[in-house]
Amino acid sequence: MDPSATYRRLVPLDRLSSPITPSEDVYVIAHMGVARVDLAQWRLTVDGLVERPLELDYAALTTLPATEVTAVLECFGNPVEPEVPTRRVGNVVWRGVRLAHLLARAGVRLEAQYVCSEGLDSGTFATVHSERYVKDLPLARALEPDVLVAWAMNGAPLTPEHGFPARVFVPGYFGTNAVKWLSRVTLAAERPESLFTTRLYNRRVDGELQPVRELDVHAVIVQPADGTRLTRGRHAIKGWAWSHWPVRAVAVSTDGAATWQAASVAPRGADHQWQAFTYAWDVDAPGRYEVQARATDERGRVQPAAGRNRIHTISVSVEAGGPDGRRPGPA
Repeated sequence: MDPSATYRRLVPLDRLSSPITPSEDVYVIAHMGVARVDLAQWRLTVDGLVERPLELDYAALTTLPATEVTAVLECFGNPVEPEVPTRRVGNVVWRGVRLAHLLARAGVRLEAQYVCSEGLDSGTFATVHSERYVKDLPLARALEPDVLVAWAMNGAPLTPEHGFPARVFVPGYFGTNAVKWLSRVTLAAERPESLFTTRLYNRRVDGELQPVRELDVHAVIVQPADGTRLTRGRHAIKGWAWSHWPVRAVAVSTDGAATWQAASVAPRGADHQWQAFTYAWDVDAPGRYEVQARATDERGRVQPAAGRNRIHTISVSVEAGGPDGRRPGPA
């Protein structure tokens, strides 16, 4: 592990203007540090409740039939502070082999219910030592054709920080499920007991404790940036919205949530991509303004005023000068 402690690379939202987030602008969260993998020694094993256990080296993995998925990668946030908003997100082109393809080659036994992915990262997080980062997926989700064992992002091999040589990617699920430095996929009848499955990354939904999986409904403003000084006139408020389900509406407020106006929202398309929204704001009066964006998805879920995906708010100031940015001259 290098570094051998929690590693974060955070990216300001105003750098996320591109529809596809450049790899260098995709956030990095490594709970126990970054695993540096010797490719000559690396193998991916598929075992457990299978008929034919598999072992693949990097060449074998990357020569299998590949597919691409363009989808949001979002950090759920610190699992010991689950209500603190993070706004760590990017929209990435992932390339790899379908996990279902590997499972078909291995032959899934009837008693299998979960697919458990194991990374090569180890260490201490939240004062608890973990030998490996382990996550589980319901078998039915793992068999869907968009779930990948990815070895490339945005047209290039994964970097060490993003999980080289391979990682799981599950569109529509939080990044905690996208296991990096993947070394083993195990079929099991029960969920595995581990730090990142049963102890962390769970939340209460309708009174029941459930693992963190499906993305929340969320919208963020990327233009203008927080703290921007504007002139009077028309300005475009732009950003991205996403959810596990398509976003059907984004509302924008420029008066601290007193009133809301509908923004224009682009359709999502085939994959779990983020959706662009735009609102034309005409402002005449100088002063300081709170600008907010609130998304609603097709299931009727509305971005809340509190919690980890709380309504995104920026503050901008409008100067007394004219629309061309010049202050009025003497009469």
